[in-house]
Formats: sequence, structure tokens, C-alpha cells
Amino acid sequence: MMNSVTVSAELSLSLVVPEHGAVPLVASLDYCADDPYAIKMAFHVGTDEPVEWIFARELLAAGLEGKAGEGDVRAWPQGDDDILNLTLSSPFGEAHFEAPLRVTAEFLRSTYGIIPAGTEGDYLDVDNELRELLSQP
Repeated sequence: MMNSVTVSAELSLSLVVPEHGAVPLVASLDYCADDPYAIKMAFHVGTDEPVEWIFARELLAAGLEGKAGEGDVRAWPQGDDDILNLTLSSPFGEAHFEAPLRVTAEFLRSTYGIIPAGTEGDYLDVDNELRELLSQP
């Protein structure tokens, strides 16, 4: 496993509220080489702790090009408007966000500078991960 090399970005995005317009929010995107398949998105909503979602880096990449995701996280571009739509679902409801596509794409490109797309498995020590998992009480 690598050292904890990370890439982070801050996004100004909008929570789309039907019949009420959009609510501006700030979210941070984090990518860590220790978990090469995952992107963490944290929404800062005025509480002590942000609301965090973790989803596949590949899903975000696919969502920049067209509709991606089946389930809790879906992403798709909005025409030529430089907008990336994100829908997050949980048992408590669904939220639709609009994020700046260009900023999100720049963040994603910077993650490929750490670990190129398609090589994520080369950076995992599966045997060690299993050992750690199985040794936990």
C-alpha cells in the first residue's frame, strides 16, 4: 500500500429543491491513494460534522460523459451547461445536486495523476487487507 497521498477540491454546488429553486451548498471531494477506487464527497450543511458519501471514482468519470450509476448514486452531465447532476438516495430520501462539471473533471484528472485509471488494483495489497479484516474482533 502507498503512503496516504490525497487530492482534494472544494465545490460550490446547488441542492435542487422542487418548487423552491436551488439552495447553494459547499462540498469537498477527496481522493486517497489508500482507497484507489473511491471518491469521498462531504457536504457542509451547517452541522458540526459534514454529511459524507463514498462512491466509485469510475462512476464519477462515467457521469461526466453520460448517465451513470444504478442505485444510491447517479451522475450525468446537463447538455452544454457545464453542469454535472448528482442524485444521492438513501432510506431517508433522495437529493439532487448540480455541480460544476469543469471543476469536477479537473479534480478527477488530478486523481489520475496519483493512480491512473484502470491501475487501481496494482495499488492494493489484498492479502494484507484481508489479514487486517480477519484479525479484527
